[in-house]
Amino acid sequence: MRYPFMFIDVQKIMHNAATVSRLLAPSGLRFVAVNKSTCGHPEVARAMLAGNPVGVGDSRIENLRRLRESGYRGETVLLRAPSPSRCAEAVEVTDTSLISEPTIARALGDAARARGKTHNVILMVDMGDRREGVLPGDAPGVAKAISSLPGIRLIGIGTNLACYGAVIPTRDKMEALLEVKESVEKAVGFPLERVSGGNSANIPLVMRGEMPRGITELRLGESVLLGTEAAERTLIPGCHRDAFTVHAEVIELIRKPSLPSGKIGQDAFGAVPVIVDRGVRRRAILAIGRQDVDPDGITPVDEGVTVIGASSDHLICDVEDAGDRVKVGSVLSFIPNYGALLRLATSPYVEKVVK
Repeated sequence: MRYPFMFIDVQKIMHNAATVSRLLAPSGLRFVAVNKSTCGHPEVARAMLAGNPVGVGDSRIENLRRLRESGYRGETVLLRAPSPSRCAEAVEVTDTSLISEPTIARALGDAARARGKTHNVILMVDMGDRREGVLPGDAPGVAKAISSLPGIRLIGIGTNLACYGAVIPTRDKMEALLEVKESVEKAVGFPLERVSGGNSANIPLVMRGEMPRGITELRLGESVLLGTEAAERTLIPGCHRDAFTVHAEVIELIRKPSLPSGKIGQDAFGAVPVIVDRGVRRRAILAIGRQDVDPDGITPVDEGVTVIGASSDHLICDVEDAGDRVKVGSVLSFIPNYGALLRLATSPYVEKVVK
């Protein structure tokens, strides 16, 4: 085994997918399986299919191409609108795109017509988070313009919350989105098939029974992969939190003072560290760093281990309370959160091992 590596338990992902699917069913919801945090790993995507999703979504065309090449034939959803120069590629490997700009819709339509296809689009509406999406009052006019484009089929509207502005999804927000749907339908003259209400931050709303009827789907990654909702990061009942674990070797084990010695400036990443003096402690350095993982986003599995910091290539842990169990060459394990998983999956220096 080459360290560091990330262990992927597909059985736990399958369990989470089925559990989340059952949670959504009473609200009349299905989900798009979002696999972007694993860089579109095909085996992870196949495990997510245990929840019978509408399709598989990703923000990167490369990942969806990889998924297609692995044999997947279901719906592919491009979660980030393609840049104009890549609309032809988007049409080649994806069925549906989430967009907000008529210019992008026109480029997608032209590319689709050149291939004898029709491309589905979902118009994104900004309900307050201030990332992508047209404002609610502009949605009817933009939808009408998009729906008239050759090669384009407008199938629904959607929104995204809790990603940039950290705006929590509420029943009021979802009801307002449904009002936008009604105004769009009046403008375009036909009913919309889908209303994509958000992401894993919407799960608490579902669990409280407050999701209004009419929202047809959510775009879920974290809740299926990590078993947590994305508003407060609490565990969804019945789900596994540890479908992914990262494992790295100890390359140094020395008792050192907690505080640095000398004049303090910026660290390698431009921050001025604030370090608590805990006295002389047993400190382990592991062969993994910020280039591979977010050190603030991993939870030690081993008792008595605390992550205290990292540089580009070194993870520093306090192991004073771990006794003599930790030695040079010992392998320590950690459970990543969403941000840490994203970086682990992206790093070419972390081997991915699928069970």
